[in-house]
Amino acid sequence: MCGIFGVFNLPGDANAFRQRALFLSKKLRHRGPDWSGCTVAGNHILCHERLAIVGVESGAQPLTNDDESLILSVNGEIYNHKALRKLCPEGTHFKTQSDCEVILHLYKHMGAEVVKHLDGMFSWVLLDTKKNRILAARDPIGITTLYQGWNSKQPGTLYFASELKALNEECDRIIAFPPGHIFDSETGETTRYFQPTWWDGEKIPANPVDYKLIRESLEKAVRKRLMSEVPYGVLLSGGLDSSLIASIAARETQKMIDGTVPLNKDGDDVDESAVASWPRLHSFSIGLEGSPDLAAARVAADYLKTVHHEYTFTVQDGLDAIADVVYHLETYDVTTIRASTPMYLLSRKIKAMGVKMVLSGEGADEIFGGYLYFHAAPSADDLHTETVSRVKNLHYADCLRANKSTMAWGVEARVPFLDKAFLEVAMNVDPKEKMSFKGKMEKHILRKAFDTSADPTAQPYLPDSILWRQKEQFSDGVGYGWIDSLKDTALAKVSDEEFAKAAERWPQDTPQTKEAYWYREVFELAFPQEACTESVVRWIPRGDWGCPADPSGRAQKVHDSAYDKTD
Repeated sequence: MCGIFGVFNLPGDANAFRQRALFLSKKLRHRGPDWSGCTVAGNHILCHERLAIVGVESGAQPLTNDDESLILSVNGEIYNHKALRKLCPEGTHFKTQSDCEVILHLYKHMGAEVVKHLDGMFSWVLLDTKKNRILAARDPIGITTLYQGWNSKQPGTLYFASELKALNEECDRIIAFPPGHIFDSETGETTRYFQPTWWDGEKIPANPVDYKLIRESLEKAVRKRLMSEVPYGVLLSGGLDSSLIASIAARETQKMIDGTVPLNKDGDDVDESAVASWPRLHSFSIGLEGSPDLAAARVAADYLKTVHHEYTFTVQDGLDAIADVVYHLETYDVTTIRASTPMYLLSRKIKAMGVKMVLSGEGADEIFGGYLYFHAAPSADDLHTETVSRVKNLHYADCLRANKSTMAWGVEARVPFLDKAFLEVAMNVDPKEKMSFKGKMEKHILRKAFDTSADPTAQPYLPDSILWRQKEQFSDGVGYGWIDSLKDTALAKVSDEEFAKAAERWPQDTPQTKEAYWYREVFELAFPQEACTESVVRWIPRGDWGCPADPSGRAQKVHDSAYDKTD
């Protein structure tokens, strides 16, 4: 993953804007510390900050075709790039080993339709100089980040960037580019290209659970995400989601070492060089001293025989990082900041070890109704509609957290649960099977899909204590004292008088707690421009289901404390 920045239809020659563009692109260099590139064509300019994971020696960007009439800047990974190369006309010349170059050549062959053929996580901008045509696209769920901006003083100029901070000084309107969409300057329209069968949340599926299909679809999703030429690892909280991903990754890594599964099976580009350089899977966890996540991750890592790296942070470490977290995350959402801080701290430790890519477990709670507030769903139909809404809005919350917390230190997070094929399976299950209540734990069907207890000859994926562990939201699992300390700090920082005037200061999206007020104030210091708030969406449970407004899982009635609150 990388950082991209582009400006199109600048008034006059873009060379005059080159140094300014380089300055703005540099604000994204934490995303891509390995190399920088800049290409100017007429009154357009594209910049790129590279994190080299695939095509390490030859994949510098922006990419161009042979006559340099097509220019492409990409942030992301195209997992099916080798299969897509076969769709290119015979004799197509590939200049690099980059997984992204295939976009250029397929565009020449099929135009904007190319985006429908991509299997991966990506945000990209493409310039066709012959047609003076600009395309911009974002992956189906929004795993990668992309922003679009405008300046009212230059109405014909378009800006694109991986992060808000590269646009806020130039643009007076900025939006989060919608996932699953493509912009085409020929029409001036942004249209949705991602058309899955489950997109309409009011259309209730009735498919029975196929546990084998769920299991095999997730295994394949993990396998394709092992495409890497550099050492990789897994984020391991000890919860169900991250532990399942770690378990599958450990099995697939071992298969590659043993040679029992051919590389590039089904078009997947799993590179053996990463396995050869670091043959045992490494896992990473973080928490306050004595936290539930650290204890559970230790159990999972010991069972999976990963090389486990456990880091503890103090409350003060976390508090000291809040301003940096808000700057990198570009949000004031309470639950995102709570969960992003330990992930941000852990990512720094991971990068210090030389790891550039990790697998993570985001998405499962949205897909399977795993958050504890889903216990309050009035009906199966309501649960399904809510899961669809949560998946559609992941780019404002967990995807944003996973992407920006890790990329703040040049580490790429890949999320197998959000694989297109896996979503097609899991989102079409009859929602009655996803309902949770006393005696039926949340995400029951996911747990059951990987429960081998009925087959005494099978090697279990996880110990029962992990497979059937109750949901702990990451911000809770790292240590209950973390959220408590944030609330206490906010009480000390924000006076009653200040909080009483919150609506006067911020009439739109007014903070409802002193903690929210604090984060909004920090956000405003980093991003004072009014345009910066349009891309922020707050994550809250369903109040109309009788759920508390506090997003912490501990606030929900069904939560069972993992330990006495002594930290």
